Amino acid sequence: MKKFFSVGDVDNLSQIVKEALNEKASPNTNETLGKHKTLGLVFLNPSLRTRLSTQKAAMNLGMNVMVMNMDKDGWALETQDGVVMNGSTVEHIREAAAVMGEYCDILGLRSFPTLKNAEEDYSEDLFNKFMKYCGKPVVSLESATRHPLQSLTDLITIIENSDFSFNEKLQQYSPNGKKPKVVLTWAPHVKALPQAVPNSFSEWMCKAQAQGLIDFVIAQPKGYELNEDFTPNATLVYNQEEAFKDADFIYVKNWSSYKEYGQILPVEGDWMPTLESLVNTNNAKVMHCLPVRRDLELGSDILDSEKSLVIKEAGNRVWAAQAVIKRILENK
Repeated sequence: MKKFFSVGDVDNLSQIVKEALNEKASPNTNETLGKHKTLGLVFLNPSLRTRLSTQKAAMNLGMNVMVMNMDKDGWALETQDGVVMNGSTVEHIREAAAVMGEYCDILGLRSFPTLKNAEEDYSEDLFNKFMKYCGKPVVSLESATRHPLQSLTDLITIIENSDFSFNEKLQQYSPNGKKPKVVLTWAPHVKALPQAVPNSFSEWMCKAQAQGLIDFVIAQPKGYELNEDFTPNATLVYNQEEAFKDADFIYVKNWSSYKEYGQILPVEGDWMPTLESLVNTNNAKVMHCLPVRRDLELGSDILDSEKSLVIKEAGNRVWAAQAVIKRILENK
Protein backbone atom coordinates (compact mmCIF):
# COMPACT_ATOMS: atom_id res chain seq x y z
CA MET A 1 0.00 0.00 0.00
CA LYS A 2 1.47 3.35 -1.08
CA LYS A 3 -1.49 5.57 -0.14
CA PHE A 4 -4.78 5.34 1.74
CA PHE A 5 -7.47 7.57 0.30
CA SER A 6 -10.50 5.37 -0.39
CA VAL A 7 -11.84 1.82 -0.33
CA GLY A 8 -10.25 1.49 -3.77
CA ASP A 9 -6.88 1.21 -2.03
CA VAL A 10 -7.99 -2.03 -0.32
CA ASP A 11 -8.75 -5.19 -2.27
CA ASN A 12 -9.89 -7.70 0.33
CA LEU A 13 -11.88 -5.99 3.09
CA SER A 14 -11.93 -9.12 5.22
CA GLN A 15 -8.15 -9.32 5.25
CA ILE A 16 -7.51 -5.77 6.39
CA VAL A 17 -10.16 -6.15 9.10
CA LYS A 18 -8.37 -9.31 10.24
CA GLU A 19 -5.07 -7.43 10.34
CA ALA A 20 -6.63 -4.63 12.38
CA LEU A 21 -8.13 -7.07 14.89
CA ASN A 22 -4.76 -8.83 15.13
CA GLU A 23 -3.17 -5.48 15.97
CA LYS A 24 -5.87 -4.91 18.60
CA ALA A 25 -5.19 -8.30 20.16
CA SER A 26 -1.44 -7.65 20.29
CA PRO A 27 -0.76 -3.90 19.92
CA ASN A 28 3.01 -4.00 20.22
CA THR A 29 3.90 -7.06 18.17
CA ASN A 30 5.22 -4.86 15.37
CA GLU A 31 6.75 -2.13 17.55
CA THR A 32 10.10 -2.30 15.73
CA LEU A 33 8.57 -1.97 12.26
CA GLY A 34 8.53 1.83 12.40
CA LYS A 35 11.78 2.31 14.30
CA HIS A 36 13.59 5.47 13.16
CA LYS A 37 10.62 6.31 10.90
CA THR A 38 8.54 9.49 11.23
CA LEU A 39 4.83 10.02 10.66
CA GLY A 40 3.80 13.60 9.97
CA LEU A 41 0.18 14.57 10.66
CA VAL A 42 -0.98 17.74 8.92
CA PHE A 43 -4.26 19.29 10.05
CA LEU A 44 -6.08 22.11 8.31
CA ASN A 45 -9.15 21.47 10.45
CA PRO A 46 -9.97 20.38 14.03
CA SER A 47 -9.60 16.77 15.13
CA LEU A 48 -9.88 14.70 18.28
CA ARG A 49 -10.23 10.97 17.47
CA THR A 50 -8.32 11.08 14.19
CA ARG A 51 -5.38 12.93 15.73
CA LEU A 52 -5.06 10.88 18.91
CA SER A 53 -5.81 7.47 17.42
CA THR A 54 -3.38 7.89 14.55
CA GLN A 55 -0.64 9.10 16.89
CA LYS A 56 -1.28 6.13 19.17
CA ALA A 57 -1.20 3.69 16.24
CA ALA A 58 2.10 5.09 14.98
CA MET A 59 3.66 4.91 18.45
CA ASN A 60 2.53 1.27 18.79
CA LEU A 61 4.50 0.62 15.61
CA GLY A 62 7.59 2.36 17.01
CA MET A 63 7.32 5.53 14.92
CA ASN A 64 8.11 9.11 15.82
CA VAL A 65 5.18 11.45 15.26
CA MET A 66 5.15 15.14 14.31
CA VAL A 67 1.92 17.16 14.23
CA MET A 68 1.45 20.33 12.19
CA ASN A 69 -1.68 22.46 12.67
CA MET A 70 -1.59 24.41 9.43
CA ASP A 71 -4.72 26.39 10.30
CA LYS A 72 -3.07 27.75 13.47
CA ASP A 73 0.71 27.34 13.24
CA GLY A 74 1.50 27.26 9.52
CA TRP A 75 1.63 29.80 6.76
CA ALA A 76 -1.50 30.41 4.69
CA LEU A 77 -1.28 28.00 1.75
CA GLU A 78 -1.74 28.79 -1.92
CA THR A 79 -2.98 25.77 -3.89
CA GLN A 80 -3.60 27.27 -7.32
CA ASP A 81 -0.88 27.32 -9.98
CA GLY A 82 -0.06 30.29 -12.18
CA VAL A 83 -1.07 32.94 -9.66
CA VAL A 84 0.96 35.90 -8.44
CA MET A 85 1.03 35.48 -4.65
CA ASN A 86 0.45 39.11 -3.75
CA GLY A 87 -2.53 38.41 -1.48
CA SER A 88 -3.04 36.65 1.85
CA THR A 89 -1.35 33.35 0.98
CA VAL A 90 2.30 33.08 2.00
CA GLU A 91 3.50 29.63 0.92
CA HIS A 92 2.64 27.47 -2.07
CA ILE A 93 1.62 23.86 -1.57
CA ARG A 94 4.39 22.82 -3.99
CA GLU A 95 7.07 23.89 -1.52
CA ALA A 96 5.15 23.20 1.70
CA ALA A 97 4.29 19.59 0.82
CA ALA A 98 7.74 18.92 -0.59
CA VAL A 99 9.41 20.17 2.60
CA MET A 100 7.16 17.98 4.76
CA GLY A 101 8.17 15.05 2.59
CA GLU A 102 11.81 15.78 3.39
CA TYR A 103 11.10 15.41 7.10
CA CYS A 104 8.69 12.47 7.15
CA ASP A 105 8.43 8.90 5.87
CA ILE A 106 4.61 8.88 5.83
CA LEU A 107 2.27 11.87 5.88
CA GLY A 108 -1.36 12.22 6.90
CA LEU A 109 -3.53 15.12 5.73
CA ARG A 110 -6.89 16.35 7.03
CA SER A 111 -8.97 19.01 5.32
CA PHE A 112 -12.65 19.84 4.89
CA PRO A 113 -14.62 21.03 1.85
CA THR A 114 -15.87 24.59 1.42
CA LEU A 115 -19.40 23.33 0.59
CA LYS A 116 -19.67 26.17 -1.92
CA ASN A 117 -18.77 24.48 -5.20
CA ALA A 118 -19.35 20.75 -5.68
CA GLU A 119 -17.05 20.48 -8.68
CA GLU A 120 -14.15 22.06 -6.82
CA ASP A 121 -14.66 20.04 -3.64
CA TYR A 122 -15.15 16.74 -5.44
CA SER A 123 -12.04 17.28 -7.54
CA GLU A 124 -10.02 16.70 -4.33
CA ASP A 125 -7.53 19.24 -5.66
CA LEU A 126 -5.85 19.92 -2.30
CA PHE A 127 -5.35 16.26 -1.38
CA ASN A 128 -4.15 15.30 -4.86
CA LYS A 129 -1.62 18.15 -5.00
CA PHE A 130 -0.35 17.39 -1.51
CA MET A 131 0.14 13.75 -2.45
CA LYS A 132 1.86 14.72 -5.70
CA TYR A 133 4.34 17.20 -4.23
CA CYS A 134 5.25 15.58 -0.91
CA GLY A 135 6.77 12.52 -2.60
CA LYS A 136 5.86 10.18 0.28
CA PRO A 137 2.97 7.80 1.04
CA VAL A 138 -0.09 9.74 2.21
CA VAL A 139 -2.94 8.69 4.50
CA SER A 140 -6.21 10.60 4.30
CA LEU A 141 -7.24 11.83 7.74
CA GLU A 142 -10.45 13.08 6.06
CA SER A 143 -10.77 14.99 2.85
CA ALA A 144 -13.47 16.91 1.02
CA THR A 145 -15.28 13.74 -0.04
CA ARG A 146 -14.10 10.83 2.13
CA HIS A 147 -13.00 9.70 5.60
CA PRO A 148 -11.52 6.24 4.96
CA LEU A 149 -9.95 5.63 8.38
CA GLN A 150 -13.37 6.19 9.94
CA SER A 151 -15.03 3.86 7.43
CA LEU A 152 -12.50 1.08 7.97
CA THR A 153 -13.10 1.52 11.69
CA ASP A 154 -16.83 1.19 11.14
CA LEU A 155 -16.42 -2.06 9.22
CA ILE A 156 -14.13 -3.42 11.96
CA THR A 157 -16.74 -2.51 14.56
CA ILE A 158 -19.56 -4.17 12.63
CA ILE A 159 -17.63 -7.40 12.11
CA GLU A 160 -16.38 -7.43 15.70
CA ASN A 161 -19.90 -6.99 17.10
CA SER A 162 -21.73 -9.35 14.78
CA ASP A 163 -21.70 -13.10 14.18
CA PHE A 164 -18.82 -13.59 11.73
CA SER A 165 -16.27 -16.35 11.28
CA PHE A 166 -12.96 -16.09 9.45
CA ASN A 167 -11.96 -18.69 6.86
CA GLU A 168 -8.16 -18.84 6.95
CA LYS A 169 -7.97 -20.67 3.63
CA LEU A 170 -10.07 -18.10 1.79
CA GLN A 171 -8.81 -15.17 3.92
CA GLN A 172 -12.44 -14.13 4.17
CA TYR A 173 -14.96 -13.28 6.87
CA SER A 174 -18.46 -14.64 6.36
CA PRO A 175 -21.61 -14.18 8.46
CA ASN A 176 -22.68 -17.18 10.51
CA GLY A 177 -26.23 -17.23 9.20
CA LYS A 178 -28.12 -14.19 7.83
CA LYS A 179 -25.98 -11.31 6.69
CA PRO A 180 -26.30 -8.33 9.06
CA LYS A 181 -28.46 -5.49 7.81
CA VAL A 182 -26.60 -2.18 8.07
CA VAL A 183 -28.55 1.09 7.79
CA LEU A 184 -27.06 4.53 7.28
CA THR A 185 -29.59 7.13 8.35
CA TRP A 186 -29.61 10.89 7.91
CA ALA A 187 -30.17 12.86 11.11
CA PRO A 188 -30.78 16.55 11.87
CA HIS A 189 -28.13 19.17 12.62
CA VAL A 190 -27.95 22.92 13.19
CA LYS A 191 -25.54 23.61 10.35
CA ALA A 192 -24.51 22.29 6.96
CA LEU A 193 -22.05 19.40 7.26
CA PRO A 194 -19.91 17.75 4.56
CA GLN A 195 -20.83 14.50 2.84
CA ALA A 196 -17.38 13.01 3.50
CA VAL A 197 -18.34 10.58 6.28
CA PRO A 198 -21.58 9.28 4.70
CA ASN A 199 -19.91 9.13 1.26
CA SER A 200 -17.06 7.08 2.66
CA PHE A 201 -19.26 4.86 4.83
CA SER A 202 -21.48 4.15 1.82
CA GLU A 203 -18.51 3.40 -0.41
CA TRP A 204 -17.09 0.90 2.09
CA MET A 205 -20.45 -0.71 2.89
CA CYS A 206 -21.30 -1.08 -0.81
CA LYS A 207 -18.02 -2.92 -1.33
CA ALA A 208 -18.68 -5.02 1.79
CA GLN A 209 -22.08 -5.87 0.35
CA ALA A 210 -20.53 -6.79 -2.99
CA GLN A 211 -18.13 -9.11 -1.13
CA GLY A 212 -21.06 -10.83 0.59
CA LEU A 213 -20.51 -9.46 4.09
CA ILE A 214 -23.60 -7.32 4.72
CA ASP A 215 -26.86 -5.94 3.32
CA PHE A 216 -26.80 -2.15 3.07
CA VAL A 217 -29.63 0.40 3.20
CA ILE A 218 -29.54 4.22 3.22
CA ALA A 219 -32.42 6.16 4.80
CA GLN A 220 -32.65 9.84 3.92
CA PRO A 221 -35.23 12.57 3.30
CA LYS A 222 -35.90 13.64 -0.27
CA GLY A 223 -33.18 15.94 -1.52
CA TYR A 224 -30.43 14.39 0.61
CA GLU A 225 -29.36 11.70 -1.84
CA LEU A 226 -25.58 11.27 -1.93
CA ASN A 227 -23.52 11.37 -5.09
CA GLU A 228 -24.39 8.15 -6.93
CA ASP A 229 -20.71 7.28 -7.32
CA PHE A 230 -20.68 6.42 -3.60
CA THR A 231 -23.91 4.37 -3.50
CA PRO A 232 -23.65 1.92 -6.44
CA ASN A 233 -25.56 -1.02 -4.95
CA ALA A 234 -27.18 0.47 -1.86
CA THR A 235 -30.92 0.26 -1.26
CA LEU A 236 -32.28 3.81 -0.93
CA VAL A 237 -35.26 4.39 1.37
CA TYR A 238 -37.05 7.65 2.23
CA ASN A 239 -38.80 6.37 5.35
CA GLN A 240 -36.66 5.82 8.42
CA GLU A 241 -39.10 3.48 10.13
CA GLU A 242 -39.19 1.27 7.04
CA ALA A 243 -35.39 1.26 6.78
CA PHE A 244 -34.97 0.32 10.44
CA LYS A 245 -37.10 -2.83 10.20
CA ASP A 246 -34.93 -5.87 11.09
CA ALA A 247 -31.77 -3.71 11.10
CA ASP A 248 -28.75 -5.08 12.97
CA PHE A 249 -26.62 -1.92 12.86
CA ILE A 250 -27.74 1.69 12.48
CA TYR A 251 -25.18 4.35 11.55
CA VAL A 252 -26.40 7.85 12.36
CA LYS A 253 -24.96 10.89 10.58
CA ASN A 254 -26.02 14.27 9.28
CA TRP A 255 -24.99 15.62 5.89
CA SER A 256 -25.93 18.58 3.74
CA SER A 257 -27.57 18.21 0.35
CA TYR A 258 -25.42 17.14 -2.59
CA LYS A 259 -27.93 18.10 -5.30
CA GLU A 260 -28.52 21.53 -3.74
CA TYR A 261 -24.89 21.57 -2.82
CA GLY A 262 -24.11 22.40 0.79
CA GLN A 263 -27.66 23.43 1.60
CA ILE A 264 -29.93 22.47 4.50
CA LEU A 265 -33.30 21.52 3.00
CA PRO A 266 -36.66 21.44 4.80
CA VAL A 267 -37.50 17.98 6.16
CA GLU A 268 -40.82 16.49 7.21
CA GLY A 269 -41.05 14.30 10.29
CA ASP A 270 -38.66 13.49 13.11
CA TRP A 271 -35.41 11.92 11.87
CA MET A 272 -33.56 11.82 15.21
CA PRO A 273 -33.27 8.17 16.32
CA THR A 274 -34.39 7.30 19.86
CA LEU A 275 -34.87 4.00 21.68
CA GLU A 276 -38.52 4.10 20.67
CA SER A 277 -37.58 4.22 16.98
CA LEU A 278 -35.54 1.01 17.36
CA VAL A 279 -38.50 -1.12 18.41
CA ASN A 280 -38.78 -3.02 15.09
CA THR A 281 -35.05 -3.55 14.60
CA ASN A 282 -33.20 -6.78 15.23
CA ASN A 283 -31.97 -5.43 18.58
CA ALA A 284 -29.86 -3.03 16.53
CA LYS A 285 -26.59 -1.55 17.71
CA VAL A 286 -26.19 2.16 17.02
CA MET A 287 -23.06 3.85 15.67
CA HIS A 288 -21.90 7.43 15.13
CA CYS A 289 -18.45 8.73 14.14
CA LEU A 290 -18.52 11.47 16.84
CA PRO A 291 -18.66 14.25 17.81
CA VAL A 292 -22.43 13.93 18.22
CA ARG A 293 -24.93 16.59 19.27
CA ARG A 294 -27.03 14.86 21.91
CA ASP A 295 -30.80 15.03 21.50
CA LEU A 296 -30.43 16.73 18.14
CA GLU A 297 -28.73 14.10 15.97
CA LEU A 298 -29.16 11.16 18.32
CA GLY A 299 -31.17 10.62 21.47
CA SER A 300 -29.33 10.50 24.79
CA ASP A 301 -31.44 7.47 25.66
CA ILE A 302 -29.58 5.54 22.92
CA LEU A 303 -26.17 7.03 23.64
CA ASP A 304 -26.43 6.10 27.32
CA SER A 305 -27.71 2.59 26.63
CA GLU A 306 -26.05 -0.73 25.85
CA LYS A 307 -27.20 -0.33 22.25
CA SER A 308 -24.61 2.39 21.67
CA LEU A 309 -21.30 1.36 20.09
CA VAL A 310 -19.91 4.87 19.78
CA ILE A 311 -17.14 4.48 22.38
CA LYS A 312 -16.07 1.04 21.15
CA GLU A 313 -16.18 2.43 17.62
CA ALA A 314 -13.94 5.36 18.61
CA GLY A 315 -11.54 2.95 20.32
CA ASN A 316 -11.24 0.96 17.11
CA ARG A 317 -9.90 4.04 15.34
CA VAL A 318 -6.46 3.07 16.70
CA TRP A 319 -6.52 -0.38 15.10
CA ALA A 320 -7.78 0.85 11.74
CA ALA A 321 -4.93 3.38 11.60
CA GLN A 322 -2.41 0.81 12.82
CA ALA A 323 -3.37 -1.71 10.14
CA VAL A 324 -3.05 0.94 7.42
CA ILE A 325 0.27 2.36 8.64
CA LYS A 326 1.65 -1.16 9.05
CA ARG A 327 0.77 -1.97 5.45
CA ILE A 328 2.46 1.20 4.23
CA LEU A 329 5.59 0.48 6.26
CA GLU A 330 5.66 -3.00 4.78
CA ASN A 331 4.65 -1.56 1.38
CA LYS A 332 2.19 -4.43 0.96
